[in-house]
Amino acid sequence: MKVAYDPEVDALYIRLSDDPAEVTTRRLSETVALNYAPDGRIVGIEILDASEYVSGLKTDRKIALENLIPV
Repeated sequence: MKVAYDPEVDALYIRLSDDPAEVTTRRLSETVALNYAPDGRIVGIEILDASEYVSGLKTDRKIALENLIPV
């Protein structure tokens, strides 16, 4: 899993899979979109205006990942 934040556009992208895949994007709202592979796996999540939803992004930009189980 990889998490990237671009402060210039205030966008957060969470990539759940490192496997290459052609993705289809489904918008859940104006600010949230899912990218999924042909087999239905969710590949990534994009959040626009991310600092409105995730505290601390604009100030210290620290993201902690906890309790991840290796696959």
